[in-house]
Amino acid sequence: MKLNELSPAAGSTHAGKRKGRGAGTGNGKTAGRGHKGQKARSGGGIRAGFEGGQMPLARRLPKRGFHNIFAKPLEIVNLSALNAFENGATVTAEALLERGILSKCPYGYKVLGNGQLTAKKLKVQATAFSKSAQEAIEAAGGKAEVK
Repeated sequence: MKLNELSPAAGSTHAGKRKGRGAGTGNGKTAGRGHKGQKARSGGGIRAGFEGGQMPLARRLPKRGFHNIFAKPLEIVNLSALNAFENGATVTAEALLERGILSKCPYGYKVLGNGQLTAKKLKVQATAFSKSAQEAIEAAGGKAEVK
């Protein structure tokens, strides 16, 4: 079998509707847009969220809190995941990506204190640490570096 011989399963696809190509297509003349009106016009239609002049839901509901659109979300790594490294290893974002513990790490990662670190001296270089994670790494004889 070659790539040019591949085809979808029978009945799994439909032929697209050819709009505006005459009466024989079943979509002739008005091309499925009906007669006149805003939605029949070129470029016609209403914007998302418009409710015909009624005050839109997005403006009726109370606004609370603050959402920082410039925030750089950190990836999360638990202490138990660090057991994948051998004694004396340096844990960096690159090392975590190589091992498949993280799938992506655009802005850095934070180490949280979930799980146990089995007596390994690790040098962990992370963007942030929770207090319990930092204490657990140092109690095992390792080093927690903020970079």
